[in-house]
Amino acid sequence: MDSFEWNKIAGAVLGTLLFVVAVKIGSEMIFEVPMPLKPGYVVQGVPATSSESASAQPAEETLPDFGTVLPKADAARGQQISQKCQQCHDLSKGGPDKIGPNLWGVVGRARASRSSFSYSSAMSSTHVPWTFESLFRYLKSPQSMVPGTKMTFAGLPSAQDRIDLIAWLRTQSDSPVPIPPPAPAAATKAPAGGKTAPAAGAKTAPATAASPSGGNAAPATPAAGKAAPAPAPANPPAPANPPKKPG
Repeated sequence: MDSFEWNKIAGAVLGTLLFVVAVKIGSEMIFEVPMPLKPGYVVQGVPATSSESASAQPAEETLPDFGTVLPKADAARGQQISQKCQQCHDLSKGGPDKIGPNLWGVVGRARASRSSFSYSSAMSSTHVPWTFESLFRYLKSPQSMVPGTKMTFAGLPSAQDRIDLIAWLRTQSDSPVPIPPPAPAAATKAPAGGKTAPAAGAKTAPATAASPSGGNAAPATPAAGKAAPAPAPANPPAPANPPKKPG
């Protein structure tokens, strides 16, 4: 087989490849499918992409007043919820580490502080203690709060489930962290200047002029621009001896 035959074979292969590529590009242009505005379902614990977060950033969850909600929490229900944690953690005192570290005394314990467990670099980036607030956020979505953590748990979307679980985890310690006092109610702000506005419809008394000392009212002064009236002339005195009539 000479070189001319090989050239025809190579040309046929290249032509077929070009035809396939052209068909692919043309089909994508004709049957272009637009991206959905929102995903069909949300996987808990998976952070949103930059385009999704830029278009619709969800509002941050408001933290509860733990001084109010923890005394009312159901710790027995929290123990039942903790069964989800026991798949990867041991919660008994002196228990071993499993896929995750032992959680005895976790409330108030410094983050990534167990020397017997190998934490991820993301979890070991800080050693701040596990407070009620940080556990509340972390248990909702571990991957969102600590991206790169080894914990693959999807999280607890229910705020009440997290409150009950934290209330029970607090009791699993030799010295439970004290519950903070309830937050004080917001005080009502007074109007500027410290003066209260009069009630609607109330009539104000007319201002009275201050009287001079002694209780006597001061005489009114004439209005500006008007001259005071001239005093009346006094009657001329009568003559002592009236003139006599001529005789």
